Amino acid sequence: MSQASPIAAAQVRDAAPLFAALGDETRLRLLVRLAASGPESITHLSAESTVSRQAIKKHLDVLSKAGLVRGDRRGREHIWELEPKRFADACEYLDRISRQWDDALDRLKHFVED
Repeated sequence: MSQASPIAAAQVRDAAPLFAALGDETRLRLLVRLAASGPESITHLSAESTVSRQAIKKHLDVLSKAGLVRGDRRGREHIWELEPKRFADACEYLDRISRQWDDALDRLKHFVED
């Protein structure tokens, strides 16, 4: 029976803003759009949205602070793109939690069977 190492407090502090940013429908839609189309300006990201450009900008700022996107100035436009490393971090956190649950269920199974 393998024991998944618990997530350290510092890792939890790092993961909390990441998952908080992912917990909003508008932000998830922005991420899906950027994943499908690649880098985009706020103008393009807000073109098919019912949300204002100002609201899109605020959502992008939250995603940026969580490390999920980055914005770069290109001429007069601000272009936003995904930061793949933070998505890998999210997968790693979820995999570790999944292993912890698997270990806990395995321990329960052995306890019940003994």
